[in-house]
Amino acid sequence: MNDEQLLRYSRHILLPQIGVEGQQRLLEARVLVVGAGGLGSPAALYLAAAGIGTLVLADGDTVDLTNLQRQILHRSQGIGRPKAESGRDALAEINPECRVIPLAQRLQGALLETEVAAADLVLDCCDNFATRHAVNRACVKFGKPLVSGAAIRFEGQISVFDPRDPASPCYHCLFPEGEDVEEVRCAVMGVFAPLTGIVGSMQAAEALKLVIGCGRSLAGHLLLLDGLAMEWRSIAIPRDPGCAVCGGH
Repeated sequence: MNDEQLLRYSRHILLPQIGVEGQQRLLEARVLVVGAGGLGSPAALYLAAAGIGTLVLADGDTVDLTNLQRQILHRSQGIGRPKAESGRDALAEINPECRVIPLAQRLQGALLETEVAAADLVLDCCDNFATRHAVNRACVKFGKPLVSGAAIRFEGQISVFDPRDPASPCYHCLFPEGEDVEEVRCAVMGVFAPLTGIVGSMQAAEALKLVIGCGRSLAGHLLLLDGLAMEWRSIAIPRDPGCAVCGGH
């Protein structure tokens, strides 16, 4: 690290759990953020500010006026622009040293596998089960930790699925694909704006801890937030030995 980097990241370096070595890991890391909306916005902002070297921001949508109530990565002048490109510009203002790669398309198929394979870890900040399951399958296939978050109405949840840990479940263990699970969207159900900030910031925290190698991750646990009462619940998630996705890994 040069003198400017030592100054920029000095508050991290002062922490004995991080130090120069941990900060260097952040600078060398490549993180994939799937979704640049309510969750992806705070997550990407904190990851870039913290010094992640390469941030791949994938989102096929454009900025809409209704997004601005909670998607703090975007501005009014960005309405109509691809979220991935709007996000890249905002992150460059926060930390020009962070290399941001915008993917202004829905991440799927071969491109999804290529990006997951190249990343050190993945953040699932999307809003649909099809993409969540596709990302999970790719993370299991390539052995990449997945930080998953969700927020709707006043309810949030976050967990970590780490295929490097033999005891860790995957997303499919928790929400088996094909089961009759109600899919709810912000556009229909609404979402409390700060809730996305809380969950997205926690996703960034879990991602940074995983890259640095400090603390204990949420692997094997699901945190549930009741935003109206501001109460958290933690639920243990066992790995399903018969899981169709991770059972054979």
